[in-house]
Amino acid sequence: MAGPSDDGAWARLLEDVARSGRRLRREELEALREYGDRAAEAGRPLAELVDERLAVTGRVWEGQPVDAASMAALRAAVSALAAGHGRAYRERLRQEEAGRREFVADLLSSRSDLGRLAEHAERFGINLACAHVVAIAEGDGYDLEDPLVRALERRLLGRFGEQEILLAVKHGRLVCIVPSGPGEHAAVKAFAELTQGRRVVVGRPHSGPGGVVHSYEEARTALEQAAQLGLPGPLLHAADLLVLPVLLRDREALEELVRAVLGPLRTARGGARPLLDTLTAYADSRYVAAEAARQLGLSVRALAYRLAHVVRLTGLDPDDALQRYTLETAVFGARLLGWPDQEEPAVR
Repeated sequence: MAGPSDDGAWARLLEDVARSGRRLRREELEALREYGDRAAEAGRPLAELVDERLAVTGRVWEGQPVDAASMAALRAAVSALAAGHGRAYRERLRQEEAGRREFVADLLSSRSDLGRLAEHAERFGINLACAHVVAIAEGDGYDLEDPLVRALERRLLGRFGEQEILLAVKHGRLVCIVPSGPGEHAAVKAFAELTQGRRVVVGRPHSGPGGVVHSYEEARTALEQAAQLGLPGPLLHAADLLVLPVLLRDREALEELVRAVLGPLRTARGGARPLLDTLTAYADSRYVAAEAARQLGLSVRALAYRLAHVVRLTGLDPDDALQRYTLETAVFGARLLGWPDQEEPAVR
């Protein structure tokens, strides 16, 4: 056969099949598959390809009786075209998916070539000149091939596909890249809801080829610190946690603050932990004694006794505005440094 793309060759094949009643030979079927493959690579839709072949078939068989063998041969020919077209289409999808994953991995890497990133971004329709935010879901072991992750991706892209949302896995964590703008909040909220209650932290918006990795690093650091501190809430923003890197920037000063302010709590019966938890609950409740007592499972009277004990040991009163700030900062630092579970404050 000269080639399935040749109308004359297709017509001669049909005439031969109709005259002899034979089946299509293996090499003829493979030639049809190869043509379908090439047509897909050229971007021709399968429906157009089949319609074109059927139009030729109609002209060849017009006015002639068509038996079951001829129809079976036609079905086999069309099936071979479709198989070749589908084979090429699936391969193209695999290549595009591999390229997309490589692009997203480069976006999240601080060692990427920014010029190459910007070039590849155009291929995927991503405008890196605009600001993006990165959200990271707590946990590990995520895999983009996991059916749950695939389902999440379909639901996200189905709702916000026009916003160029990208889903990725980095170090086993699920990562969502969202253009900053009017739809940002809704997309991030949907991502947090679809991750089944896992804590999600969102980096600040940054623009340019390096903006995505900047937002990712902020979110990653904030996520690890939020887990270390046991901060409540399924959705947190790195912008709200900027005090943490400030506190940790001068580790020696922070350790000295914790030792100087909270060190005396070690002498309490039962150690420092119960009194430290009391101060944490009191701050979390916005210094409402009844709410703090409820959180701790204590009576208001028992809470007052603990707070009085803190005042006696530290000389600082959490109900005094300036002294409260010193206590809050020391308690926050203790949580960051793992104190008092370690003998000396040290970053974990």
